[in-house]
Formats: sequence, structure tokens, C-alpha cells
Amino acid sequence: MKKVSLLAPGPTPVPPRTLLAMAQPLIHHRSSDFLEIFGRVREGLKKIFKTNNDVLVFCSSGTGAMESAVANLLSPGDKAIAIRGGKFGERWTEILEAYGCQAVNLDVEWGYAVKPEDVAALLKADPSIKAVYVQALETSTGVAHPIKELAQVTKGTGAVLVVDAVSALGVYDIPTDEWGLDVVISGSQKALMLPPGLAFASIGPKALEMMKTSKCPKFYFSWAKELKNQGDNKGTFTSPVTLFMGLLDIFELIDEMGLDNIYKETEIKSKAFKAAMAALGLELYSKENASTGLSAVEAPAGIDAQDVVGWLKNKYAIFIAGGQAQAKGKIFRVAHMGYISEFDTLQAISAIEMALAGLGYEFDMGVGVAAAQKIFGEA
Repeated sequence: MKKVSLLAPGPTPVPPRTLLAMAQPLIHHRSSDFLEIFGRVREGLKKIFKTNNDVLVFCSSGTGAMESAVANLLSPGDKAIAIRGGKFGERWTEILEAYGCQAVNLDVEWGYAVKPEDVAALLKADPSIKAVYVQALETSTGVAHPIKELAQVTKGTGAVLVVDAVSALGVYDIPTDEWGLDVVISGSQKALMLPPGLAFASIGPKALEMMKTSKCPKFYFSWAKELKNQGDNKGTFTSPVTLFMGLLDIFELIDEMGLDNIYKETEIKSKAFKAAMAALGLELYSKENASTGLSAVEAPAGIDAQDVVGWLKNKYAIFIAGGQAQAKGKIFRVAHMGYISEFDTLQAISAIEMALAGLGYEFDMGVGVAAAQKIFGEA
């Protein structure tokens, strides 16, 4: 039986101590013990998001929080900018259209970041636009969008900025209040090192005001209901007790390590992996603003990237991700976030080398591993 290694950009590995924390006997989600846990989770999330805003917790994937950020802000017919620089940017358009809103699509070439001046031009041309939806990290391309600069663009307008930070929170510094980010959403299964199942939404004052006029239908993802109930440290519906217990352990782990140290370690792993790919003669798919959270790598000419993904899975039980939509077969993606160590990274590089060699790519075996070892040795 092979040891399974998760190096895809979600879900990421869960620390063994956190698995043990989640293995404790269940308690009732309406008990006083759980209300105390809920309160600690709410305060811990504020530290991670670096905000004084309420951070709502939903039992869903991150897409649930994305949907909530449309349903609770807009009304049918409202216009909103969807920055589409990858598969998850396109999801904003799909959600907007599902709620009868008008998506003003700002298409960005995959592998590149949005230009804040392009957003500013759209807002100036049409002041009726109510929101701008963007990814902090477009997981399908490995590109980090300039959300700090986008917040400066929306600050003086009637539009709110909604940031999907599902793959970015805990990867690099995102000071919600300092940057003036109106809504920031995230999920449990990336840098927060938990199984899938929790979604989060930080809601700022500007978004709270817009919420009051929203006429989109909402039930499970109602911010108004959750703000009222979670203010009393209880969810409107059944809370996933074991995930809350795990999240408390993650908060302790993050406190022990320090957020800044986590950002630095993630950056080093990313730098080492990217150096290894360069040594192998491979190029990144992200041509600018390449994120530290993951690397999207172009497969060599004549090799299907899905074959690389399949080789790692079938021969070594190492899970990485392939490309999506127009990038399928062209790229493979490897995560650096969360509970992934230097040696996990070296193992992935070694396996990629063996896969490429087996698929007929010619290079000097070991050059990628050596390049990464040099980065780690100097860190």
C-alpha cells in the first residue's frame, strides 16, 4: 500500500494533530460547550482575516461563500464586474447570471493579472455597477490579482470589492481592514489545512449597507440570518462540529508558527519548486504575478500534462492537479500551501522528473531536485 501524498491545490494535507482533534467525541451543536467553541472560532477567524468585521461561517465549499456574496449584495438586474482570468473568475459570471444579475465581463488573458486601470475605466463609464468580483489567487492559472490596488479603485465609488481568497488566505498577507477589502471569502481545505466543508465570508461596512437593499432570493446563505445567529455564537443551521474542533487546533498551530513565518515558508517552497522547473527547462503558465500558493507549469512540447498527473497518481500515489478548460492537457499544478514540507516538495519534484523521463522528455536527471535543494539550503 502506497502512502498518499496530496500536493494538489486543495484539498491539502491535514496535520496529524488536527486529525486527532477532530476524532474527539461529538458534542451537540446547540450545547453550551459548542457555543463556546463557536465563539473562539469567530475570534480566531478575525485574526486570520486581519479584520474587525464579522466573519461568517458556512457549512459548504468555498463556492457557497461565493454564491452568498452575490445573493446578499445584489438584486436581479444589477450590474457587476466579473474579472475572468481563469476558470474561477468565470464562475463569478455563472453565479451572477444564475441570480438574474448582469455580468460585465472583464476578460483577462489566462496567465496574466488584471490591470486596475481597466476596472477603473469600466466603473467610470458606468457608475451603476454595484460590485467587482475577483480572485486574490486564480487557482486555475497560478496568477495573483492585485487586490490591494483594486480596493483603491473601488474605494471612491459605489461599488463593493468582493475577493475570493479561497486559495490565498494563509498563503500571503491579506490585511482585510488595512486594504479596505469589502468582502473576503475563503474555505477550509487550502492553507487552513482542514478537510473541505467550511466556507468563510468577512463582511465590511460598505457591504453591510448594500446588503440592506438586496432583493436576490436567499435562504441557506442569508447573511442577515447568520449575522444575527452567529452573533450569539450559533449557526442558523447544523454546524459541522468536528471541523470546528479541527479549526481551533489549526488556530493553535498558526499561533505557534506565526503567520509571517508561514508566509515565508510558503514563499521558500514556491521559490524552490519554480527554480526546479526552470532547471528542467519548463516554463510557468503564469506569465506575471505568479503566486506563492501554487505553481502552474507548462508541460514540454509533445507531452500531455494529464499524463504527468496520471503518472504521479498511478505510480507514486502523489496527487497534483492538471489544467482546466482551455489549459487542460497543457499544464500541471502543484501546491505549496498549508501542511506541505520541504521534503514533500522535493519528493514531488523527483516524481515529476521520473514521470517526464518516462514520457520521453530528455534532460539531466536530478537537475530539478538539485536546484530546489540549493534554494532550501540557502533559506
